[in-house]
Amino acid sequence: MIEPITSESASEQALDQQDTQNSLQAHFKPNISADEIEQVYHLKRAQPLLQVFTALFHGGFDGVLVRLLVLRELAADTASASFTRADINTRLAYLLPESLETVLMRLRTNQLLAWDAQHAVYRVTPMARNVLSAIDALLAMGKEEDPADMGYLLSQVAGAQVMGGVTVDQLQHLLGRLVELTEEFSDAIASGSEFRLRASQAKWHMACDWVEKGSEILRAILSDENADSATHRAAQAIGRAQSALLNMQGMFSRALNQIERQRVHLGQSGLSTTDIKRWLLLHEDLASLAEGAIDQPVVPLFITPAEMIDVAETELLADRAVSAVAGGLPSGEDAPTTISDGPAMQQELDEWLSRLADFATLANLPAPKAGEAPPSIPVQDTLLPATFAVASYRASLLPLLGDADEARLQGATGDLARLPVTFNPCDEMVQLPDLHVAAMSLASLSLSLKPEGDKSDE
Repeated sequence: MIEPITSESASEQALDQQDTQNSLQAHFKPNISADEIEQVYHLKRAQPLLQVFTALFHGGFDGVLVRLLVLRELAADTASASFTRADINTRLAYLLPESLETVLMRLRTNQLLAWDAQHAVYRVTPMARNVLSAIDALLAMGKEEDPADMGYLLSQVAGAQVMGGVTVDQLQHLLGRLVELTEEFSDAIASGSEFRLRASQAKWHMACDWVEKGSEILRAILSDENADSATHRAAQAIGRAQSALLNMQGMFSRALNQIERQRVHLGQSGLSTTDIKRWLLLHEDLASLAEGAIDQPVVPLFITPAEMIDVAETELLADRAVSAVAGGLPSGEDAPTTISDGPAMQQELDEWLSRLADFATLANLPAPKAGEAPPSIPVQDTLLPATFAVASYRASLLPLLGDADEARLQGATGDLARLPVTFNPCDEMVQLPDLHVAAMSLASLSLSLKPEGDKSDE
């Protein structure tokens, strides 16, 4: 029997709606109305569907499991579109009658099961099949190996695109997951942990496989003339996020190569610290590895009062310096005189500079004529006789001869650079009959003077 809506029942419904509105408003600030929030408006429009999910998933996990079990069993039977109570009892005979009755009542009250009183049968509603389809798709994706957790989101976008109903919210969910993966991989690279890097790299490869599949869907969305501007912007943002994700391959490679260069190997065993850590991670109880490694427990030693008294008596009875007790300062002393035993390199430089200056004055050599080579002498005649240390010091100064930069300076090395002498080295060696130097590079010193008849400067 259908009863008409009276004024009293209408007022009761209005009161219920007012109570619901008041309870929702209690979660918002006083100066903000819940109806002004856009997402609240969309969620209120979906209230029938959300109440279905509430009916299924409200309460403990065991109750949720039984409700889904009953609904999935009835929806899986495609032999008939309706079920009598006897059919349901037969199909779900493993459940207690009281529990089955409670579940059927809850599903029927929330429009997941429809009761046909005329034929006394139950029918699974279309909304229930839609809800089960969404749950089954999510469960199927959970069974597959998808560390990137992108399969379900991408499947929803692909299915909606084929049906011509892809929404901006679906694209935003996929974009959010791509951004999360990029940040996760960046954190792994910044951590410097080899194990975290390799785990993230495996997840990155899986994410790239999904990116490759999603690229075709994005191209279809961007080429769709019927898509609005918001959808196009979301698809373009996803494309940029995918590019950023693909560009992380070089970052992974550089980080792993850096770790490889810093890897520490244990002697000649071929093992590294990474191998040791990987072996330790295979053991759940690391403390068990120490069993049998220590024969005796560690025995701590404690100082007793007797030893403390002995130490105190020694400190009290020890003789102290008077100056220390009085707090006075020690008398001053002259600093000790030290004599340097090192060689006088400045004197050696001055003596050698004098020898080179004698050679440069042409005291014993005739001036070169036009077309003749300038006079020269072997370099060993200027370096020797001398000890090996002095000869080495003199040889180290030979490149300064004719150095224009050094010639502009003051001092002995500047005088050396300004001498009209040229150093001519060779790659050969010459044996020497000397007590300190057995061999020396073959080289010569020549005068840098103008031959006779050169009047260019006159």
